[in-house]
Amino acid sequence: MTGFATPQDIAARTAAALDAAVEAGRELGLDVGEAEVLYELFSVVVRLAPSPVVARVPVVLPATTTLDSLAARQRDELAVAAWLAGRGVPVIEPSPLAPAEPVRRGGFSMTFWTYVEQDRERQPDYAANTESTARLHAALRDYPGELAFLSSAEPEFVTAALAELAGRPDLLAPQDLERALREWEVLEPLVRSREAFEARFPGVDLQPVHGDSPPANIFHGVDGDRYSDFEMVTLGPVEWDLGGLGAELASAYDKGAREVGIRELDADALAFVDAVGKLRIIACLALVPQLPVLADYLTPAVDQWRAGAFAGGVVAG
Repeated sequence: MTGFATPQDIAARTAAALDAAVEAGRELGLDVGEAEVLYELFSVVVRLAPSPVVARVPVVLPATTTLDSLAARQRDELAVAAWLAGRGVPVIEPSPLAPAEPVRRGGFSMTFWTYVEQDRERQPDYAANTESTARLHAALRDYPGELAFLSSAEPEFVTAALAELAGRPDLLAPQDLERALREWEVLEPLVRSREAFEARFPGVDLQPVHGDSPPANIFHGVDGDRYSDFEMVTLGPVEWDLGGLGAELASAYDKGAREVGIRELDADALAFVDAVGKLRIIACLALVPQLPVLADYLTPAVDQWRAGAFAGGVVAG
């Protein structure tokens, strides 16, 4: 079937994001004469060299995401990162050379961050990163801002994506779609309603959480490790940040939790977030036409979901 972005389409999208970031940086008075793309996947990350500023420009977005809704999430991200930095928590912080607000240019909404040099010799230590996530959670407990409940689960996106996939058997087989719809029918109420979640998981407290697997989003800088990429920050159980990582890394988190005096992971809540996370992966198949390489990343996870228990065993199938 047709409709997949070509390499030329993606190159043009990246070039447009780079141009928009350069234009915005120049209008902010930054020297951007040596700007370069550092990374691109869901976002195009632009170093506005020689200024010590990085622009992050989301480019692969669900149809349910508007520039207004994206900007709202970006405001939460900027506010949380700035608050953590002010408390001495090591994060990649918003650039002081740009407004702590998303900026729109060229049909994109972007944010500006302090450039931190990466230690390219370091390899991720996911056990250490997961243990460190407990320290991040301990710090986030006191965040005073208001965050929506499990917004990073993106229920509108999941619902719309499953509907879209009904017309794309090239992306998801009909029998898999039927199962995904049945799973979402039982999981969606727990995602959309804080009251329903708390009734199903009594004693599992809620707090601000990173929202997007912080063990995979710890940046190894030459001056030390920093928490990064709070794009999906939300109110939820701490388990949300540990979904899909497995028993060994869950034990690493529990070790860190004991050290900082917060609760250990709840097995039932962890099974729930694992199940929701797998359905979000299924939903992300709807983004493959925008980013065809995504299929290679998603296929192993889809295979694991297909072989696993219905809704992760949270409910009977």
